[in-house]
Amino acid sequence: MAGLQQTNSEMILLSWVRQLTRNYPQVNVTNFTTSWSDGLAFNALLHSHRPDLFDWNTVAAQQSPVQRLDHAFNIARQHLGIEKLLDPEDVATACPDKKSILMYVTSLFQVLPQQVTMDAIREVEMLPRHSRVTREEHIEVREQHFSQEVSFTFLLSSCCSKVVSLPT
Repeated sequence: MAGLQQTNSEMILLSWVRQLTRNYPQVNVTNFTTSWSDGLAFNALLHSHRPDLFDWNTVAAQQSPVQRLDHAFNIARQHLGIEKLLDPEDVATACPDKKSILMYVTSLFQVLPQQVTMDAIREVEMLPRHSRVTREEHIEVREQHFSQEVSFTFLLSSCCSKVVSLPT
């Protein structure tokens, strides 16, 4: 039940993010890992709420991922009172920590407008499952699949050897 509740919470949070960043063509948030590493999603969330705080085009076009992340975290701290819980260098990686991203996005969710439309939720439900799967979940699924293959191969070879050993 806890896993289901977490999944529903993540879906609503992802729907909210996608809804707020819809007007930013450079941003396509499909998960709580890789979609955040370039810093654009954090800045788009902030800009969608407070476009008066910074020029989107300057941030999007002229800064590195670490600079964009630092910019977003500083804006959130200075103007929304959200502590800088993440280090830009830890997020600007191939696979940032999902729980850390979720924690920070939840902090944003608590202070920014929270209306989530049913259309936004349906949109997330329609995302390909693989785009929402974390690296750890992917490894777990592969391990389960491999384990099932090994079990099936063992079972098949066991059955075949019994069939071969049956008297004719």
